[in-house]
Amino acid sequence: MAPLTSMSKNLSGKTILITGASSGIGRSTAFEFARTSPSSLKLILTARRIDRLHEISSQIQQEVGSGVRIYVKQLDVSKPEEVENLIDSLPEEFRDVDVLVNNAGFMSGVERAPDIPADVIRDVWATNVTGTINMTQAVLKIFKTREPYAGGSIYCSSKAAVRAFADALRKELINTRIRVMSVDPGQVLTVRAQNYPYLTIK
Repeated sequence: MAPLTSMSKNLSGKTILITGASSGIGRSTAFEFARTSPSSLKLILTARRIDRLHEISSQIQQEVGSGVRIYVKQLDVSKPEEVENLIDSLPEEFRDVDVLVNNAGFMSGVERAPDIPADVIRDVWATNVTGTINMTQAVLKIFKTREPYAGGSIYCSSKAAVRAFADALRKELINTRIRVMSVDPGQVLTVRAQNYPYLTIK
């Protein structure tokens, strides 16, 4: 047997939850975790295609053996009720999640702004942004039992999403006379900010 690496030791006994695990990066990530810690690991694999999850579960266990225990669950991360149900229905041995891999993603349409259809915006955002927030909030409840967490994450993530949108829009319009800029002034002392005691703004 090959000697354990430091990563193998760090992952030993851990529970990893991966969204969008039925293909692509999610599938590859599941295999890499299993190969890195084949003797003591728990994987929770989720995606919309449950049949693919069962196939991947079998493939992983054929490759690395029974040291990796796997639980599969059909999940649409854009639906908060499904996310909550996942967390509430986890078998006892899988409940103490240590690592969340927010991999689920949805890609649709090739239209450029300002011609992006509303349904494309809604569907992509529902999975890629809202879905990520849904999963993170649900799993943070588990993480917070081990370590406190300060507020402010939802506001900061919304600002990061706006910055990413501006960056993409700038590239789309690079050959036009339209210029896109984003201004990041840092923390600003506003009336609303004064209501948040953890902010130290001068």
